[in-house]
Amino acid sequence: MKYRPLALLMALALAACSQEAAQNNSGQQPASPTTSSTGEPAASAASSTSAIAPKHGEFFGTDMRKDDIGGDFTLTSGDGKPFAISSLKGKIVLLTFGYTNCPDVCPASLLTYSEVIDQLGEQAKDVSVVFVSVDPERDTPEVIDKYVKTFNKNFIGLTATGDQSIPVVKQQYRVVSSKSQEQSADIYLIDHTAGTYVLDKEGNTVLMENYGRTSTEIAADVKKLLQS
Repeated sequence: MKYRPLALLMALALAACSQEAAQNNSGQQPASPTTSSTGEPAASAASSTSAIAPKHGEFFGTDMRKDDIGGDFTLTSGDGKPFAISSLKGKIVLLTFGYTNCPDVCPASLLTYSEVIDQLGEQAKDVSVVFVSVDPERDTPEVIDKYVKTFNKNFIGLTATGDQSIPVVKQQYRVVSSKSQEQSADIYLIDHTAGTYVLDKEGNTVLMENYGRTSTEIAADVKKLLQS
């Protein structure tokens, strides 16, 4: 199996959440999807860079096709039933990891993906956005389903129940996460890698869109993959 240094492979931000957010978050209510930790609208925070042509290669995102990363997995969807990522074959999948109590990175990212879907128009029917929780203790199927659907009714939220294992899925996609600023068993933040994997119609991991990539850039990459 081929590995590149994590920083070079993914170019991901480790999403650290503020102490103030931890103090104000009860651990039971999802963070607001409308603002970032800076107090600015999250969509603006995630989409502030003007779209330009890719400087290198054919995509804005990092090409992952030569890396042995990803694979099929089964978790639980909002209806409480097992959901395999392979069931989305035939579609382009935007796959990201986070948690519903995230105060900034996750809502900003999901707003960006919502903008991507809007920009795709009729092509959006061939694209799925999947949000995998790294916090299954608090993110029940009902909680994560309600959360992702505040951004788009077709977004898919997945979490682990029973014998399902988030650590195994994280290892498949080389995602890291850890609790921080723990105040109690139910009040804490999670530092986690941020970014979006793009899976092609065959379920192969082809791109990594770094956190902060604009919706226009991501949409351009998705359109190219839809044409292939």
